[in-house]
Amino acid sequence: MGYKRGRYSWLLRPTLMMYDLLVIIILALCLLNSNNENLIFPPLPFFNNRNILFLSYSITSWLFSTQLLKFYNVYRYTSVLNISSLLVKQFVIYGILVFAFEGVFRSINISTERTLRCLLYALGAISFIKLLSFYVLRAFRVYLKGNVRNVVVIGGGNAVCELKRILKEEKELGYNLLAVFNNSEGKYRTGNTEDSFNFIRDNQSIDEIYCAIDELSEKEINHYVKLANINHCNIKFIPSTERVFAKRFQTDYYSYLPVLSIQEVGLNSGLNKVMKRGFDIGFSLFVMVFILSWLSIVLFVLIKIESRGPLFYRHKRTGINYKEFNCYKFRSLTTTKEVKGTYVKPDDLRLTKIGKFLRKTNIDELPQFINVLKGDMSVVGPRPHMLSYTEDYSKKIDKYNFIFRHHVKPGVTGLAQVKGYRGEIEEDNDIINRVKYDIFYIENWSVLLDLKIMLQTFLNALKGEEKAY
Repeated sequence: MGYKRGRYSWLLRPTLMMYDLLVIIILALCLLNSNNENLIFPPLPFFNNRNILFLSYSITSWLFSTQLLKFYNVYRYTSVLNISSLLVKQFVIYGILVFAFEGVFRSINISTERTLRCLLYALGAISFIKLLSFYVLRAFRVYLKGNVRNVVVIGGGNAVCELKRILKEEKELGYNLLAVFNNSEGKYRTGNTEDSFNFIRDNQSIDEIYCAIDELSEKEINHYVKLANINHCNIKFIPSTERVFAKRFQTDYYSYLPVLSIQEVGLNSGLNKVMKRGFDIGFSLFVMVFILSWLSIVLFVLIKIESRGPLFYRHKRTGINYKEFNCYKFRSLTTTKEVKGTYVKPDDLRLTKIGKFLRKTNIDELPQFINVLKGDMSVVGPRPHMLSYTEDYSKKIDKYNFIFRHHVKPGVTGLAQVKGYRGEIEEDNDIINRVKYDIFYIENWSVLLDLKIMLQTFLNALKGEEKAY
């Protein structure tokens, strides 16, 4: 999750982008003015197709290469060395694209020497402003106490001590340490972890929460993630190991201290999010209008004939960012009370006759398209767990994987389900493999993968599944 605060600091990145584009436009115009050896050039015939083509290509190439390298993703903890590396890589890639264009379109007669000279001028102009803004912001934080982020640290240990030192001593980073909470005694703490919940809830000015993840239970992590979402602040994790989390977490370095944040996954970003949500709405409306509209009436009669109770069974599940929601199913049991640790088993006495059929064919899951339409679920994604199971399962698998799994909406169906890891958890490997498939789905999501899972779900429903009871 990546919340942004600040009065004017958010304007810096678009301002730098506009400045860079202006430099690139000037660069392109200088190159097109090949008959003049000076950088001061006369007006160009802009309606000349050659000029328009090269100018458009230059702008597009710059935007493409900056997006590819994340050129504008410079943060307060980014080092000058990293910025310098970004500048060099950016101009190498952009330079290659420019030379490629000149090689393909021979009609644009520009010398290699002139191209290199113009690229170096552009590199100097962009580097100067980029580094100047970086150092001005650092001075602004140190001397004028502006552009400051308020942070809270949860936990103890060597990594937390080092983080506190960095936050307090390196003023140019612009962090204001509001409080430290842990369960060990000491004079440098504000309170214990229980105190931190009320502190975070009551302080709307908090920008970031840092948690020593290995010291916290899944229930506590769950609570902090929820509070971060409610307060619109970022949550980051301090690992006590040196493991690498290349895909599942974004690893940033404050000096040499690694700090993990939940990485924005592909299906939660930009166009992908709009596409997936649009498909979810369209498909759920189709199911509700053409299937649920008449099937609900038929099942209402059949379910009522066999046992007393409602048509729908509503139960609490864990959704995106640990948000709790009511998940709907057609009632297949004689009871509607949810009891911890009671997966439905083969020949379960609570199962009704119509209920056995509904569960065997997965028809009991169809009301979850109501959840999809409401935005609590997606058509395809990791299956949601009961609240008690969320806490229990987190003790059996890697915490980092489990947090990452809850960074997307749960689904009516999922990759783990079509691979056979559904229903009752008989041994630890069942939940471990289920989460492995969920992580694979999140990291490798595509529209085609969603369609493949939906088709496999339909085929499995037709032939019946071994663990569908």
